[in-house]
Amino acid sequence: MGSGWESLTLVLLAPIFFICMVLEYRLLRKRGDNDYSLKELLCNFSLAGLHQASDIIATLLLMPFFLWLYQFRVFDISLTPLSIIIVFILQDFFYYWFHRASHHVHWLWASHISHHSSERMNFTTAFRQSLTYPLSGMWLFWTPLMLLGYPPTFVVVVVALNLGFQFFVHTRMVGKLGWVEHIFNTPSHHRVHHARNPEYIDRNFAGVLIVWDKLFGTFVEERNDIKIDYGIPHAVNSWNPFVATFHQWRTLFRLALSPTKTPLSKRMAYLFGSPKISDDAIKDHSPINTMNKN
Repeated sequence: MGSGWESLTLVLLAPIFFICMVLEYRLLRKRGDNDYSLKELLCNFSLAGLHQASDIIATLLLMPFFLWLYQFRVFDISLTPLSIIIVFILQDFFYYWFHRASHHVHWLWASHISHHSSERMNFTTAFRQSLTYPLSGMWLFWTPLMLLGYPPTFVVVVVALNLGFQFFVHTRMVGKLGWVEHIFNTPSHHRVHHARNPEYIDRNFAGVLIVWDKLFGTFVEERNDIKIDYGIPHAVNSWNPFVATFHQWRTLFRLALSPTKTPLSKRMAYLFGSPKISDDAIKDHSPINTMNKN
């Protein structure tokens, strides 16, 4: 979820983002690496704009619910240095589980897939976000913080700062960072996450702290002997931001609402089960699976 506060936070960070993109572009050009594409750049920025607009609208609609929920808070938490550190850690913990769920629950993956659909890895990839996150329920993962006693508007700012940090891990220009690799999410860790190599799929879900992956068994270190292949198994092959946003939702609903005699349990699995269930269905020879997933 987001709000005007989230948008303001990201706007304040925008000059830093811009400088990083310019430096990355120049360094890539110097070494003959043509990783920047104007068409993809426009697509990525369009996705970011649509995402921000949908977040603002969602917040206007959801804020009454957040404020209603906040009245049932367990504690009245004052914003002290200690409580701020704690909420950053807690929000990052919940982000880990949101991110992990987004790779294992089709309803969430339908939104998250747009972020992974690029076959490039540079700072502009961070802008590939979906306008459908409010629909898929990303905001639900932050509600425990409000029930604990953190004001909803402050939670939104913490979420924005977490996402802002993640901009800096979307690059191939930064190698391993020594001791930092043991605690924080880094470009090396996140390159693994964006890979479609079998060894790397569904790994390194960290937002800021890589310790969650190490604690819950989803960590894999980047290896020098594996050339990373970025993207998703079924390429989108389109620079249209609406195709990037909705192509997986089309797959999800066409499978779940198929006119064939599909059991209800199977339809629910298409909606809320593993994305692999739908991938397997696409490979079948039934009439619904003749659609073009791209």
